[in-house]
Order: sequence, then structure tokens, then C-alpha cells
Amino acid sequence: MASENTPQGASDTRPNPFVYAPAPESRSVVDIAPSYGLFIDGEFAEAADGKVFKTVSPSTEEVLSEVAQGGDADVDRAVKAARRAFVKWSALPGAERAKYLFRIARIIQERSRELAVLETLDNGKPIKETRDADLPLVAAHFFYYAGWADKLDHAGFGRRTAEGGGGTNPRPLGVAGQIIPWNFPLLMLAWKIAPALATGNTVVLKPAETTPLSALFFADICRQAGLPRGVVNIVTGDGSTGAALVGHPDVNKVAFTGSTAVGKAIARAIAGTGKKATLELGGKGANIVFDDAPVDQAVEGIVTGIFFNQGQVCCAGSRLLVQESVHDEVLDALKRRLSTLRVGDPLDKNTDLGAINSAEQLARIRTLADAGEAEGAERWSPTCELPSAGYWFAPTVFTNVTQAHTIARDEIFGPVLSVLTFRTPDEAVAKANNTQYGLSAGIWTEKGSRILAVANKLRAGVVWANTFNKFDPTSPFGGYKESGYGREGGRHGLEAYLDV
Repeated sequence: MASENTPQGASDTRPNPFVYAPAPESRSVVDIAPSYGLFIDGEFAEAADGKVFKTVSPSTEEVLSEVAQGGDADVDRAVKAARRAFVKWSALPGAERAKYLFRIARIIQERSRELAVLETLDNGKPIKETRDADLPLVAAHFFYYAGWADKLDHAGFGRRTAEGGGGTNPRPLGVAGQIIPWNFPLLMLAWKIAPALATGNTVVLKPAETTPLSALFFADICRQAGLPRGVVNIVTGDGSTGAALVGHPDVNKVAFTGSTAVGKAIARAIAGTGKKATLELGGKGANIVFDDAPVDQAVEGIVTGIFFNQGQVCCAGSRLLVQESVHDEVLDALKRRLSTLRVGDPLDKNTDLGAINSAEQLARIRTLADAGEAEGAERWSPTCELPSAGYWFAPTVFTNVTQAHTIARDEIFGPVLSVLTFRTPDEAVAKANNTQYGLSAGIWTEKGSRILAVANKLRAGVVWANTFNKFDPTSPFGGYKESGYGREGGRHGLEAYLDV
């Protein structure tokens, strides 16, 4: 439309101030080496058999680096290094261990821009998520557990005394074998390494095969912080590397975050060995919207619940339960909101949805989405142009979904939302709990009494009220049923690494 100052018949050639302008983060802030070895006993070294694999950027499919493929001999070398280091590390006063954790936390803050860009390149998630969510939480976990390191005797672990007081003298377990997933590579590392070191354990960590780089950069941070050799060891590789770590006889504790199928295999492998374990597995979280919920706020929570990190979140709100009387209003508002999401270059600061992590994961998402359509659910996606290179999937909503649909039962681990309806709070609870998983849930209502009543009936490890996907290092996280067992975060996260 021409302005009032434009001569009649002439067009306004001034630039439109509301046209989208790209805002890419510079890749030059991070220096990725052409190849990386295993980090064992404070040094980088090649794999014993010389095997390597490539890690690629999901948004472009370009090779980022070549990484050593750890084998049985390498795992054994790393566990022995951790065992040697355990003698001195566990004997340090808690206040001394805390100094190292504080130092690591500060270095993470100082290098946060570099780490955020690295994580976005290797994982595919938007830079605004790695920069504003992942990295602050990573540093916060190390700060938090640094504060606990000299207070373990006062945490109330162990048997109660005859006088009713808390147990004392909790002791570290020894060597912790830790396996982390690809959806939050650096954050999951922090969730596991920080409490392990604070409690006096040493660590052998295996990052996911598709996202090894931030863990290898963390190895450099450990050296920068002056951490004693062998306290943290990082062995990169595939599932066989993880299996070797789980099965090593000198590992005292196994911590795993990943799929339910692999979690079950780990539980079988360590049964009868005396190894402690925490398993944080899959989920099919229910996000429940009642008729009195603030719709705009709820819609933002729905979007955060399922489209954060492209839905590649174990606690994603992938099942939306909407009260029948507000179903149409909520769906209309949700579709309007999804039409504003920007899908594309993860390094662009305006991008809302980045790339799917791998071709394998993209194929799984497509298969399950196609199954939803084949079973009669109605599929909708906003109009968006996906890049030609890389692994991409448009945000997708399924309506007319029943509890019998595959997409309502199976974890998709992608930007796919299944919408169901309910009439009463009891029906909402019954549908929310009708799953083999039990990791997360959300409640949207203006009534505090309803929040408390419903939350107490939901069989989920984490229940959010009028928000979703909010994390804090002081709060425990974990699930029930096929979502695993044990808790990470908070005081509860310490007990998993202690003999009490």
C-alpha cells in the first residue's frame, strides 16, 4: 500500500521494515579440529585399533570432524585410569573437590558462546536454545553440585539413628560409567559428571555417536581447570563402546539416558553384578488443557512442550489432552501460532526449529507420522519451506487421535503432536496415565485446587503446572514404569553416586 506522501500512480519503493532479515551466528567463534582422539588419563590418544568415524552437521550434512571409535581395550584403559585417579580424588576434602567444580563452571560460562555454536553445529538445534537454555543450565549444574561437595554428611542420607537423626559418612561408589544421548549432549554430560565428581567418584563417559564434539571440548575444559588426570575420561564410539563400558567388571555405577530398549538391555546386563544404576529412558508426556486455562499462555506451553529441540526431548508433551468445550478454540490458536514458527538454519538467531539430529531419526519420525495417517488421524502442518540439504521435518499436528493410534502410544521423538480430548478431570487423568511411560506431564488451569488434585493422580516423575519443560539443577528429574528409575538433579541426584 502506498503511503500518503507517495505521488498518485507511483509505487512505494522503500524497504518494508517488517521483512525478515537473517541473523546468523558466526561459525568462526569455534575451532573444530579435523580429528579427535579419546580422552584417557588426561591425554588425547588414538583408539587401540585405529578405528574412526565421522560426525556430521544435521543441517547441512557436512562432515565436521573425524573421531576415534573406542573399543574394548580403550574402555579398559579408561576404567583403569579412573580407578587409579579414584584413590586420590575420593580422599580429597569436599571443599577441595568443590574448587574444581566451581572452576569448571566458570570456564563453561567464559566459553559459552563457543560451546553453543559447537552444539548447534553438531546437534542441529537452534542457536537460541543452546545459547539461552542449554549452556546456562550446564554451568548451573556444576555450580550447584560444587556447593554440595562439602555438605554430604549433612544431606540426611543413609539409615536413621536410634535418636532419629540422619545417617552420616556417605561414601563414593568408585568408577561411574556414564552414557549420554544426542538430544542434549552437553547438558546430559553436566547432569551426570557434576554430581559424580562432587561425591568423590571418577568417571568414564561415552557421548552419543552423532554428537561427540561438545564432550571432547569438555575434556579440554577439564585440562584447563587443572582437574587431576583420570578423574574424567571420555571414550567416543557407538553402541558397542557403551556395551563394553556397562559390562566392565570394575565399573561400580552405570548412568544412562536414552531409549527404553537400550535401558532394558543395560538392566539385564548388570543384574546380579552389584552395580548401582540410574536409567532415564523414554516418555510420552501428556499436556492437559482444562476449559478454564488461559488459552494464549497454554498455546505457548504446548509449543514449548513439543517443538522445543524439534520434539527430540524425552519429557516432551507429545500428547495434548484438551477439554472438549475448548478444543476448537485451542486448536485454532495453536495453528495460528505454528504458522509463525521459523524452520531453517539453526545458526540463525531467529530460527525456532532446527534440523533433526540424524537420517536414522528422521526416517523413524516419517514412519510413525505415516502410520498416524494410515490409521485415520488427521494430519496438519503449517506452510513452510524446508532446506534442500540436511534432515528436516515440519512441525506436525494430528487430530482425531484415539488412544489406540500408534502415534498416541509410541514415542516419536520428533516435532509431532497428537491431540486427544476429554470431558472430565477423571477422564483426563485416566487417559494421561494410559501409557507404558511415566516421565512427565503438564496441567493448564486457573484453579490451584485442580492443579494439586490432578497432579497427585498423575503417574509421572515431573508434573509442570501452567508451564512446561522448565528445568533447574535443584529439582530432581526421572520417571516411572518404562521411563526408567532413579533421579538426577537436586539432592536426590547425589544419592545415586553414594554408598549410604
